[in-house]
Amino acid sequence: MLARLRDLSRSLAVRFVILLVIFLAVPVILYERFRAADEEKNALLMRSIQEEGRLIAVGLSPLLAGFQENAADSLKYTLAKMAIGRGNVKLLFRPKDAVDPGTFFYIAAAPPVSAEYLSREMAEMVKTGILDLLRDTCSGDRALSTRYMNPAGDEEILTSITPLNLENGCWAVITSNSKQEFTTSSFAQPYWKTADVRFAAAIYLLMAVIVIALFGSVWQSLRRFQRLAREIRTRGSSDASFAAHSRIPELAAVAQEFDRLVNALHTSAKSIRQAAEENAHALKAPLAVISQSLEPLKRALGQDDARARRSLELIERSVDRLDAVVSAARRMDEAAAELIDTPQRKIDFSALLREAVAACAEWPRARGLALRQEIEPDVTVWGSEDMLEAVVENVLENAVSFAPHESALHVALRRNGRLAQFVVEDEGPGVDAENLERIFERYFSERPAPSQDDEDHYGIGLWIVRRNVEAMGGTVTASIGEAGGLRMTVGLRLAA
Repeated sequence: MLARLRDLSRSLAVRFVILLVIFLAVPVILYERFRAADEEKNALLMRSIQEEGRLIAVGLSPLLAGFQENAADSLKYTLAKMAIGRGNVKLLFRPKDAVDPGTFFYIAAAPPVSAEYLSREMAEMVKTGILDLLRDTCSGDRALSTRYMNPAGDEEILTSITPLNLENGCWAVITSNSKQEFTTSSFAQPYWKTADVRFAAAIYLLMAVIVIALFGSVWQSLRRFQRLAREIRTRGSSDASFAAHSRIPELAAVAQEFDRLVNALHTSAKSIRQAAEENAHALKAPLAVISQSLEPLKRALGQDDARARRSLELIERSVDRLDAVVSAARRMDEAAAELIDTPQRKIDFSALLREAVAACAEWPRARGLALRQEIEPDVTVWGSEDMLEAVVENVLENAVSFAPHESALHVALRRNGRLAQFVVEDEGPGVDAENLERIFERYFSERPAPSQDDEDHYGIGLWIVRRNVEAMGGTVTASIGEAGGLRMTVGLRLAA
């Protein structure tokens, strides 16, 4: 479990997913934090502006308490001086004896505006319900703020409404600012629309794209290397190049080393084959000379010299054994070369299996076995014919050696998705579940005491099967069959 977790922690895919989660989570967390800070800043700004409105109201209160119509110019002058640098300031008045508490009159504005503008703005305040806010403000003696459209068609932010309840009525000092004065703040717009947030989002997005593109390019290069390595391993492509498939300069040196490694393997396989041919030729030549030299000696010996003839027979048998050993050594060397550089091509597995079953038919017949075949026609796979023949022979031999007398042996070949499945099942004693994987180990054998017609078994047949199948890019598994015997399943890639 710990090893699995350690492998996951080192996985590039897992790290890429974690990076994506971080890239998604970090902006959300930071945005909420900065938005909360911005709200606090805006609240502080609003309190400051409202306090300015309150100060203006307090400064005007002596004039407003004894307000007379002939003092309107003086009031406008004082309001203009107090409103410098504070946006727009408007002074509204509701007489004490007003029947409608929502009846307010414009008294003054700073900067000054025309009577027509004031009239239109008053209508807008009525339409948007701001006068209702004024009525509630005067009755509750509290400050409020809202937004509305001024007569010029621009959005204006009502930053404060400060009421003054005096003996002559309710005065309301309204401060407002145009939206353009808050372009760098979220006070006039949603926080995510501010220039700072958009600029930060653009930089973060650019950084995320660069990092993800970097991971993606590395991932794609590794996948290309994987596909190319599989092609070299399964099809023996000698002209394939890792360097040609590398798109990242930093991986170019790695790709070149891979190419050198592949070339070294091809060269080693070629050298092993050449050495096998040369050694076989060098050894067979003197063996042939010895074998030919025995013929004159056999003719020259008399029929009564039994000891000499016995010696010649021993020499002749030894020469034959040496010749067989040389041939076997050559085949072993060639098999080793094929494991390094497997020469694979399209093989009609159906035809090869029929021929192999026919050639081995004497084995099950000698044991009284019923051979049942289900071979799908025209099943073509990628592989080496010699290696595939060795696989079929060893699997069949293993099944025959375990099958009881007068039982059945099932041989099947079928397509299964993108694989060709070769299945051999016997009705023998089977294998313990804990040993299903071990039977592919070299020199491992689990079988009952051999009968007189059984040959010696050394436990290398299934090891050869797995070695050859994996060299061809396939898989082989052992399982318990329906009849309790052993089922061998070989999967090989179908050739398109």
